[in-house]
Amino acid sequence: MKIVLGDNRYGKAENRVVRVTREQGTHHILDLNVSVQLSGDLEDTHLTGSNAKVLPTDTQKNTVYAFAQKFPAMEPETFGLTLCEHFLDTQSHVTRAEVRLEQFLWERISVNGKPHPRAFQKNSSMKRIARVVVERGAGGEKVAYVSSGLEDLVVLKTSDSEFTGFIRDKYTTLPDATDRIMATQVSAKWRHDSHDFASIKKKDFGKSFTEASETMVAVFADHYSLSLQQTLFEMGKQVITQQPEISAVRLSLPNKHHFLVDLSPFGQENDNEVYFAADRPYGLIEAVVTRDDASDAGFTWPAW
Repeated sequence: MKIVLGDNRYGKAENRVVRVTREQGTHHILDLNVSVQLSGDLEDTHLTGSNAKVLPTDTQKNTVYAFAQKFPAMEPETFGLTLCEHFLDTQSHVTRAEVRLEQFLWERISVNGKPHPRAFQKNSSMKRIARVVVERGAGGEKVAYVSSGLEDLVVLKTSDSEFTGFIRDKYTTLPDATDRIMATQVSAKWRHDSHDFASIKKKDFGKSFTEASETMVAVFADHYSLSLQQTLFEMGKQVITQQPEISAVRLSLPNKHHFLVDLSPFGQENDNEVYFAADRPYGLIEAVVTRDDASDAGFTWPAW
């Protein structure tokens, strides 16, 4: 029996970097968590212990910080592409570089009705995320795969949602709901179509992110929902419709249940006014919404 080395990679995970860009009296803040992974001709270090082709993970960490200073105010996706390009250009034995990024969002504190130029507050659980993979093509050209997204966007609406007509068996106790609270904590990833490194690096990822996130929130608010599944599909559909260069959207929506409290023991009616917010267990709805001509070649989704 022969034992062989399978797919492998290594890198420096979760490099926390906060970049302050100062423009006269106004400051801008970029708060990132950056993880780097490299793949390629790395068998020797596993099989013989030779580190001749190992770029230390500490060096990778230092590169993240150095590039944060060298290239201020970058969008997360562009920062990831720049790092991938550097590692491929400087390490000839590396054939694939991957960077995953989380951006923690800060808003300016308002003082006397005006945004403060140098003071911020972190008042949202939402994170912006990105994943960038750059590989060497057959002819030596760089091929890029980029996905963007968000995590932990909590939304709720108090009406325009129902859930009826579902299967009933001897274990079913859930009543029909014709007017219910619908709440969820959105995690979404969307895949950009272009794989040409030069063109994808020029993309306005900030504008794309804003449009996609605003579209999903607007659909959630305005769409009359017959199920969370239906709303999920409509959210993904509208993102792709409004940005045709996005080929697929993957959504994970936990159902943040709100149950009416029975006040009848106290002689009181509860006309959709008082609810119990249950944190678990919860329904979990997940799906990929995609164009029918989209290809997954060369791209793998990160774990849900």
